[in-house]
Amino acid sequence: MSDVQQRIDDLVKNNRVVLFMKGTAQFPMCGFSGRAVQILKACGVTDLKTVNVLEDEEIRQGVKEYANWPTIPQLYVDGEFVGGSDILMEMYQAGELQDVLRSS
Repeated sequence: MSDVQQRIDDLVKNNRVVLFMKGTAQFPMCGFSGRAVQILKACGVTDLKTVNVLEDEEIRQGVKEYANWPTIPQLYVDGEFVGGSDILMEMYQAGELQDVLRSS
């Protein structure tokens, strides 16, 4: 595992809810990242760890390889990849995201 993959793995495994996004939760730098933050807030997530991929090009590229998922944002819960913005919205509307976030 490369250094960047190890850094990503540590973030994912050492934080219950991790969102790799463009910008920060307080100041998202793209609409998809902003929507992901709003969905998580609506679910009552208080222990959200965000990683601003715009501050680290290695993380920005590495996270795409880590999950084999081409877009950002990316949400991980309990070490598992959940999805990007569209998947989060679909899961939220179906009540599935709330279940995933409650499950542990």
